Amino acid sequence: MREMIRDRLRDTLADTLVHPEIIPPADGRHVLSGVTNFRAAAVLVPIIDHPGEMTVLLTRRPDHMNRHAGQVAFPGGRVDPTDVHPVAAALREAEEEVGLAAHHVEIVGRLDDYHTGTGFQITPIVGLVTPGFALKACDREVAEIFEVPFSFLMNPENHQRKETEFKGRTAQYYAMPYKEYNIWGATAGMLVNLFNRLYR
Repeated sequence: MREMIRDRLRDTLADTLVHPEIIPPADGRHVLSGVTNFRAAAVLVPIIDHPGEMTVLLTRRPDHMNRHAGQVAFPGGRVDPTDVHPVAAALREAEEEVGLAAHHVEIVGRLDDYHTGTGFQITPIVGLVTPGFALKACDREVAEIFEVPFSFLMNPENHQRKETEFKGRTAQYYAMPYKEYNIWGATAGMLVNLFNRLYR
């Protein structure tokens, strides 16, 4: 099963990194609306190739943060002027936030950009991660590091559709509650995007 998933990831996303510096048009289903000037950001979608079962590494933001306090997120952040493309930004941020060194990560591709209502254009970079790494959370940005089974996240029965009021309008979003973690919003939307790429 792991071999099949690895092959599907590599085959499906192989052509998405031909020009990694080019940001493709947003998928309209993910746009919350109302924002026109987006700031570039990149996240790493780290799929850990454990011998028993693949998992996805996620973080929980500290409760004291001004933005996205307590939310579940992928390692990532703004694209700096020194980052040559979103892949470099995602790998840099992953090492800064959780201590995941780039040599443990095989970049297999990218997903469609995700536009958030808070003004970010996020490029999700998908990586297969070889076990054997040592993680260290940056206390300023990460309260907790945890893993969720890949099979759970890729099960459409766990993809809940929700609605909320955002800037005076009704916005739809995905949620994937897992144990005590509420995976929702941009993170859940990007995981649904990955599911759609792989299985639809």
